[in-house]
This record gives sequence, C-alpha cells and structure tokens, in this order.
Amino acid sequence: MRISVVDVGSNTVRLMVADAEGGVPLPVHTAKWRLRLSEQVRPGHPIPEEAVERLVEAVADASATADRWGASGPLAFATAVVRAAPNRREVLHTVHARTGVPLCTLPGEVEAELTFLGARRWMGWRVGPLALLDIGGGSLEVAFGRGRLPGFVASLPLGAARLTHEFLAGGQDPASRDQVRELRRGVRHQLRDVAARIRWEGPRTAVATSRTFQQLGRLCGAPPGRHGPFMERRMLCSDLGDAVGRLAALSAAERARLPGISAPRAAQSLAGAVVGHTAMKLIGLDAVTLCPWAIREGILLRHIEDGPSWWAEVVRRSDEAAPPAPAPVPLRLASTSN
Repeated sequence: MRISVVDVGSNTVRLMVADAEGGVPLPVHTAKWRLRLSEQVRPGHPIPEEAVERLVEAVADASATADRWGASGPLAFATAVVRAAPNRREVLHTVHARTGVPLCTLPGEVEAELTFLGARRWMGWRVGPLALLDIGGGSLEVAFGRGRLPGFVASLPLGAARLTHEFLAGGQDPASRDQVRELRRGVRHQLRDVAARIRWEGPRTAVATSRTFQQLGRLCGAPPGRHGPFMERRMLCSDLGDAVGRLAALSAAERARLPGISAPRAAQSLAGAVVGHTAMKLIGLDAVTLCPWAIREGILLRHIEDGPSWWAEVVRRSDEAAPPAPAPVPLRLASTSN
C-alpha cells in the first residue's frame, strides 16, 4: 500500500509519499512548495486572495505528484496559519473545489497527539515517559505520555512566526535587549502552567520536533542532515541559551549565514530559540533529543493502523467545526512584573 500526506504549514507545503508495508511508513518521495503564508498573514487577519491562489496551485501540484508516484489521494491538512484565519472555511472550500483534495484543519491538541505518536514510534518504549515540544509558525504543541498516545496535550499561541510579528517587528533587524526580554516574559507567562504540569509528570526523555528545532539544533552543534536520520542528535539547554544571544545580535540576513539557519526561517529563528529555551528552562530539561518523525508520520501511522475511516472522520469534523474564534489577545503584558 502506498499512501501520501500533504502538510500545509506556515512556510511550505510538504508532500510525503510512503510505502506502508509491515505497518511502518517508509518514505519513497518527498517534495515541498514554498508559500511563506506566515509572511503574508497577520494574526487575526484573513488569508489574502493571492496567497489562496498559490496554496491551490501547490496542493494541486502535490496531489499530481502523489498520483505519479502511485499513491492514493493525499491526506491533506493545514496547521495554525490556516486554522486561525477568519476566512478558513472559504479557503478550505476553494482548495477542495479546485483540486479535488479535501484539505482540513486539525485542532492544535490533535496535532500534538499525532506528533507524539510519531515521536513515540521513532524513539521506542525504552525511552520511558516521554515529553514532546513542537514549534510551528503559529503555535507551540506540548505533550506528555507513558504509552502509545499522550495523556496530556496542549497547544499554545507561541509559534515562531506569530511571535516574530508580535514582538520583533518582523525580525529583519537585530533585536534589542528590551524586545528579547519582553518576548521571553510573554512566552513564560503563557507556558508557566503547562510547563509545571510536564515537570510534575517527570519525563524520562524529552524530544523536540519541527524544522525550527532541527535548524536550532544544527546551530547548536548537532550533526547535519546529510549524516542521515539515524544519527543521534541532541541539543543542550545551555547551548540554546547561548544561541539566543547570537541570534539577537544579528539581522535576518546575517542569521541566514549561520550553520543550519535557512534564509526563509532566519527572521523567525530568534523567536523560535526563545520559545525553545524558555520551555526547556521551565520544564527543567537539560537537553532534548531532536526527533525526525513528527505529525506527518503520526498521520500515516494512524491511517495504517486504523484505516481510511479514521481520516474520513477527521475531515468530517473539520467540515462541521464552527468558524474559528477571534484572534487571541496579543501576548504583550500590560504590567512589567513577572
């Protein structure tokens, strides 16, 4: 059986085509289309027409590519940027009508659950109670569990792109100490209760997923991707703290010349580093393991194990969901106290 998944994120549309023999999704082809939705959509604002047009073209290309590789119609989902847009329903309907692909949005908690499943399968049972951190463009997903699926999940509006717009004026110029301090305070305010819960659970192992963490890990000395997915990659909290200072002193163009930091993500790399470092400090993590499996693998695993009816139910619930709530109150705190 050959299946495919399409992930519409804040920066790119990614396609994974995988064989599912033996119950394990083995990639046979991957592709991506750069959209940079996070640069075109402000929190709480609709996705503009030109961005929707590019999204339609990317999903259509991804579906055609999956078909050429012999995969069934892709399991297509969009993350926080589309999920939080006031015109979400119109966007999903347009994509489906023009491409035939039923694009859906997943609640942040479901994203956390599926990402945890992918990480658990990659890491195995030997790692024991597992904590997960996943930084996207619009949200941060956190999970903890002792079994196949997590017992605790949370989705917070702490995405790297969102915070870059909110606190760092787009992230193109070097950040001031006051900007970084205010950003860290806002993140700490949002994360405090969730971090206390994870700390109380006492994880034996902590993993980090997402492109943001992968790039920060490379900046902190993790082996490059060319060494393959089976190379162990860890990131120390102390190294990430040092990276915050390095990134804050540079413009986006200068950050893009650092090891691991790509030009499209350079502007938001500082916000991602602050979120990751603050989360690790609050939870009490000295290090995290960088895990190559995340939400796409989690979706493929659920599809393999639970069959097509599981994804059909996900799409149905997305279609029936109420329009998204208004954008959350900005994270800037009125008081200067902690």
